[in-house]
Amino acid sequence: MPTKTVSVYGYGRFGRVWAEILAEDFQVKVFSRRGLKVNEVAPEIEITDEKGIFDCDALFFCVAISSFEEVLKKSARYFKKETVYFDTCSVKVFPARWMKELLPEGSRIIATHPMFGPDSYKQTAKKLPNAICNVTADAEIVEEWAAYFSSKAFKVELMTAERHDKMTAYSQGITHYMGRVLAELELQPTQIDTLGYKMILEVIEQTCHDSWQLFLDLQNYNPYSNRMRERLSESICRVNAALGKLET
Repeated sequence: MPTKTVSVYGYGRFGRVWAEILAEDFQVKVFSRRGLKVNEVAPEIEITDEKGIFDCDALFFCVAISSFEEVLKKSARYFKKETVYFDTCSVKVFPARWMKELLPEGSRIIATHPMFGPDSYKQTAKKLPNAICNVTADAEIVEEWAAYFSSKAFKVELMTAERHDKMTAYSQGITHYMGRVLAELELQPTQIDTLGYKMILEVIEQTCHDSWQLFLDLQNYNPYSNRMRERLSESICRVNAALGKLET
Protein backbone atom coordinates (compact mmCIF):
# COMPACT_ATOMS: atom_id res chain seq x y z
CA MET A 1 0.00 0.00 0.00
CA PRO A 2 1.56 3.37 -1.03
CA THR A 3 2.17 6.01 1.63
CA LYS A 4 -1.05 7.73 2.57
CA THR A 5 -2.15 10.45 4.94
CA VAL A 6 -4.36 8.84 7.56
CA SER A 7 -6.30 10.79 10.16
CA VAL A 8 -7.49 9.75 13.62
CA TYR A 9 -10.45 11.73 14.95
CA GLY A 10 -10.43 11.30 18.74
CA TYR A 11 -7.39 10.89 20.94
CA GLY A 12 -8.44 9.04 24.04
CA ARG A 13 -6.65 5.94 25.34
CA PHE A 14 -7.56 3.88 22.29
CA GLY A 15 -7.15 6.71 19.77
CA ARG A 16 -3.60 7.25 20.98
CA VAL A 17 -2.65 3.58 20.50
CA TRP A 18 -4.39 3.41 17.12
CA ALA A 19 -2.61 6.54 15.87
CA GLU A 20 0.77 5.14 16.95
CA ILE A 21 0.07 1.85 15.16
CA LEU A 22 -0.85 3.66 11.93
CA ALA A 23 2.15 6.01 12.22
CA GLU A 24 4.43 3.03 11.67
CA ASP A 25 3.34 3.03 8.02
CA PHE A 26 1.51 6.27 7.22
CA GLN A 27 1.64 10.01 7.68
CA VAL A 28 -0.77 10.43 10.59
CA LYS A 29 -2.76 13.42 11.78
CA VAL A 30 -4.82 13.54 14.97
CA PHE A 31 -7.58 15.74 16.34
CA SER A 32 -9.33 15.81 19.70
CA ARG A 33 -12.28 17.99 20.65
CA ARG A 34 -10.68 18.54 24.06
CA GLY A 35 -7.57 19.99 22.43
CA LEU A 36 -4.09 18.50 22.32
CA LYS A 37 -0.67 19.68 23.47
CA VAL A 38 2.51 18.85 21.59
CA ASN A 39 3.88 16.75 24.46
CA GLU A 40 0.81 14.46 24.35
CA VAL A 41 1.58 13.21 20.84
CA ALA A 42 4.52 11.30 19.38
CA PRO A 43 6.87 13.53 17.32
CA GLU A 44 6.02 11.82 14.03
CA ILE A 45 2.28 12.52 14.46
CA GLU A 46 0.76 15.86 13.42
CA ILE A 47 -1.83 17.67 15.53
CA THR A 48 -4.46 19.42 13.42
CA ASP A 49 -7.85 21.11 13.79
CA GLU A 50 -11.29 19.74 13.00
CA LYS A 51 -11.22 21.01 9.42
CA GLY A 52 -7.70 19.75 8.78
CA ILE A 53 -8.39 16.25 10.08
CA PHE A 54 -10.62 15.60 7.06
CA ASP A 55 -7.86 16.45 4.56
CA CYS A 56 -6.61 12.88 4.20
CA ASP A 57 -6.81 9.63 2.26
CA ALA A 58 -8.42 7.69 5.10
CA LEU A 59 -9.98 8.70 8.40
CA PHE A 60 -10.61 6.62 11.51
CA PHE A 61 -13.19 7.85 14.01
CA CYS A 62 -12.04 6.85 17.52
CA VAL A 63 -14.85 8.37 19.55
CA ALA A 64 -17.36 7.05 22.07
CA ILE A 65 -20.30 5.18 20.57
CA SER A 66 -22.77 7.47 22.31
CA SER A 67 -21.20 10.60 20.77
CA PHE A 68 -20.46 9.24 17.28
CA GLU A 69 -23.72 10.25 15.59
CA GLU A 70 -23.42 13.79 16.92
CA VAL A 71 -19.77 14.01 15.79
CA LEU A 72 -20.84 13.04 12.26
CA LYS A 73 -23.59 15.67 12.22
CA LYS A 74 -21.36 18.46 13.51
CA SER A 75 -18.50 17.65 11.12
CA ALA A 76 -20.64 17.34 7.98
CA ARG A 77 -19.34 20.55 6.37
CA TYR A 78 -15.80 19.10 6.29
CA PHE A 79 -16.54 15.72 4.71
CA LYS A 80 -14.81 14.79 1.46
CA LYS A 81 -16.29 12.09 -0.73
CA GLU A 82 -12.92 10.69 -1.85
CA THR A 83 -11.83 9.84 1.72
CA VAL A 84 -12.17 6.27 2.98
CA TYR A 85 -14.05 6.44 6.29
CA PHE A 86 -13.74 3.99 9.18
CA ASP A 87 -15.21 3.81 12.63
CA THR A 88 -13.66 1.80 15.47
CA CYS A 89 -16.70 1.41 17.72
CA SER A 90 -17.29 -1.77 19.73
CA VAL A 91 -20.71 -2.20 18.13
CA LYS A 92 -21.34 -2.06 14.42
CA VAL A 93 -25.02 -1.91 13.39
CA PHE A 94 -25.71 1.63 14.59
CA PRO A 95 -22.33 3.19 13.59
CA ALA A 96 -22.59 1.65 10.11
CA ARG A 97 -26.11 3.06 9.76
CA TRP A 98 -25.07 6.53 10.96
CA MET A 99 -22.12 6.69 8.58
CA LYS A 100 -24.21 5.59 5.62
CA GLU A 101 -26.87 8.19 6.42
CA LEU A 102 -24.64 11.15 7.33
CA LEU A 103 -21.50 10.85 5.19
CA PRO A 104 -21.68 12.10 1.56
CA GLU A 105 -23.54 9.86 -0.84
CA GLY A 106 -21.11 7.55 -2.59
CA SER A 107 -18.55 7.64 0.26
CA ARG A 108 -16.35 4.61 0.80
CA ILE A 109 -17.27 3.41 4.29
CA ILE A 110 -15.84 0.50 6.26
CA ALA A 111 -16.99 -0.32 9.78
CA THR A 112 -14.26 -1.86 11.94
CA HIS A 113 -13.87 -3.16 15.46
CA PRO A 114 -10.28 -3.65 16.59
CA MET A 115 -11.11 -6.13 19.35
CA PHE A 116 -8.57 -5.10 21.93
CA GLY A 117 -7.85 -2.21 24.23
CA PRO A 118 -4.72 -0.17 24.90
CA ASP A 119 -3.66 -2.59 27.63
CA SER A 120 -4.22 -5.88 25.81
CA TYR A 121 -2.45 -4.63 22.67
CA LYS A 122 0.74 -4.07 24.61
CA GLN A 123 0.54 -7.26 26.66
CA THR A 124 0.21 -9.96 24.02
CA ALA A 125 2.26 -11.20 21.11
CA LYS A 126 -0.71 -13.05 19.61
CA LYS A 127 -2.65 -11.86 16.59
CA LEU A 128 -5.57 -9.75 17.84
CA PRO A 129 -8.98 -9.89 16.13
CA ASN A 130 -10.01 -6.96 13.96
CA ALA A 131 -13.56 -7.25 12.63
CA ILE A 132 -14.17 -5.55 9.27
CA CYS A 133 -17.69 -4.90 8.02
CA ASN A 134 -17.92 -3.37 4.57
CA VAL A 135 -20.65 -0.75 4.33
CA THR A 136 -20.23 0.97 0.95
CA ALA A 137 -16.58 0.56 -0.09
CA ASP A 138 -15.42 -1.14 -3.27
CA ALA A 139 -14.15 -4.69 -2.82
CA GLU A 140 -10.59 -3.72 -3.76
CA ILE A 141 -10.51 -1.01 -1.08
CA VAL A 142 -11.64 -3.51 1.56
CA GLU A 143 -9.09 -6.05 0.35
CA GLU A 144 -6.33 -3.44 0.45
CA TRP A 145 -7.03 -2.49 4.05
CA ALA A 146 -7.65 -6.07 5.13
CA ALA A 147 -4.22 -6.98 3.74
CA TYR A 148 -2.66 -4.07 5.60
CA PHE A 149 -4.21 -5.06 8.92
CA SER A 150 -3.21 -8.68 8.36
CA SER A 151 0.39 -7.51 7.92
CA LYS A 152 0.25 -6.00 11.40
CA ALA A 153 -0.63 -7.67 14.72
CA PHE A 154 -4.21 -8.37 13.64
CA LYS A 155 -6.28 -11.35 12.62
CA VAL A 156 -8.82 -9.91 10.18
CA GLU A 157 -12.38 -11.21 10.35
CA LEU A 158 -14.70 -10.12 7.54
CA MET A 159 -18.41 -10.12 8.46
CA THR A 160 -21.62 -8.12 8.35
CA ALA A 161 -22.43 -5.57 11.04
CA GLU A 162 -25.41 -7.67 12.13
CA ARG A 163 -23.34 -10.81 12.57
CA HIS A 164 -20.72 -8.86 14.51
CA ASP A 165 -23.25 -7.49 16.98
CA LYS A 166 -24.98 -10.85 17.45
CA MET A 167 -21.62 -12.43 18.31
CA THR A 168 -20.25 -9.67 20.53
CA ALA A 169 -23.48 -9.33 22.52
CA TYR A 170 -22.24 -12.55 24.13
CA SER A 171 -18.48 -12.67 23.61
CA GLN A 172 -17.92 -9.07 24.72
CA GLY A 173 -21.20 -7.75 26.11
CA ILE A 174 -21.70 -10.57 28.60
CA THR A 175 -18.08 -10.33 29.74
CA HIS A 176 -18.39 -6.64 30.56
CA TYR A 177 -21.82 -7.19 32.12
CA MET A 178 -20.62 -9.98 34.41
CA GLY A 179 -17.47 -8.03 35.25
CA ARG A 180 -19.57 -5.13 36.51
CA VAL A 181 -21.98 -7.43 38.37
CA LEU A 182 -19.13 -9.28 40.09
CA ALA A 183 -17.44 -5.98 40.94
CA GLU A 184 -20.53 -5.08 42.98
CA LEU A 185 -19.70 -8.04 45.26
CA GLU A 186 -16.39 -6.37 46.12
CA LEU A 187 -14.55 -9.68 45.79
CA GLN A 188 -11.01 -9.78 47.18
CA PRO A 189 -8.09 -12.18 46.66
CA THR A 190 -7.34 -14.68 49.42
CA GLN A 191 -4.35 -16.85 50.27
CA ILE A 192 -6.17 -19.97 49.02
CA ASP A 193 -7.51 -18.74 45.68
CA THR A 194 -8.27 -21.34 43.04
CA LEU A 195 -7.23 -20.72 39.43
CA GLY A 196 -10.88 -20.18 38.51
CA TYR A 197 -11.33 -17.53 41.20
CA LYS A 198 -8.17 -15.75 40.05
CA MET A 199 -9.59 -15.68 36.52
CA ILE A 200 -12.78 -14.12 37.85
CA LEU A 201 -10.76 -11.39 39.55
CA GLU A 202 -8.90 -10.82 36.28
CA VAL A 203 -12.21 -10.39 34.43
CA ILE A 204 -13.30 -7.79 36.98
CA GLU A 205 -10.00 -5.94 36.66
CA GLN A 206 -10.03 -6.02 32.87
CA THR A 207 -13.63 -4.90 32.37
CA CYS A 208 -13.79 -2.32 35.14
CA HIS A 209 -10.58 -0.69 33.97
CA ASP A 210 -12.58 0.51 30.96
CA SER A 211 -14.85 3.52 31.38
CA TRP A 212 -18.41 3.28 32.68
CA GLN A 213 -19.46 5.03 29.46
CA LEU A 214 -18.04 2.19 27.36
CA PHE A 215 -20.00 -0.32 29.45
CA LEU A 216 -23.24 1.63 28.95
CA ASP A 217 -22.58 1.99 25.23
CA LEU A 218 -21.90 -1.74 24.78
CA GLN A 219 -25.20 -2.56 26.44
CA ASN A 220 -27.37 0.21 24.97
CA TYR A 221 -26.14 0.35 21.37
CA ASN A 222 -25.93 -3.34 20.57
CA PRO A 223 -29.42 -4.34 19.37
CA TYR A 224 -28.85 -7.89 20.62
CA SER A 225 -27.65 -7.08 24.16
CA ASN A 226 -31.10 -6.86 25.70
CA ARG A 227 -31.91 -10.44 24.67
CA MET A 228 -28.51 -11.54 26.02
CA ARG A 229 -29.35 -10.09 29.44
CA GLU A 230 -32.79 -11.68 29.36
CA ARG A 231 -31.30 -15.09 28.62
CA LEU A 232 -28.70 -14.60 31.33
CA SER A 233 -31.42 -13.76 33.85
CA GLU A 234 -33.41 -16.80 32.76
CA SER A 235 -30.35 -19.02 33.23
CA ILE A 236 -29.74 -17.69 36.75
CA CYS A 237 -33.38 -18.35 37.61
CA ARG A 238 -33.14 -21.94 36.35
CA VAL A 239 -29.99 -22.59 38.38
CA ASN A 240 -31.54 -21.07 41.50
CA ALA A 241 -34.67 -23.15 40.97
CA ALA A 242 -32.54 -26.31 40.78
CA LEU A 243 -30.81 -25.32 44.03
CA GLY A 244 -34.21 -24.80 45.62
CA LYS A 245 -35.24 -28.35 44.73
CA LEU A 246 -32.09 -29.73 46.31
CA GLU A 247 -32.71 -27.75 49.52
CA THR A 248 -36.17 -29.26 49.95
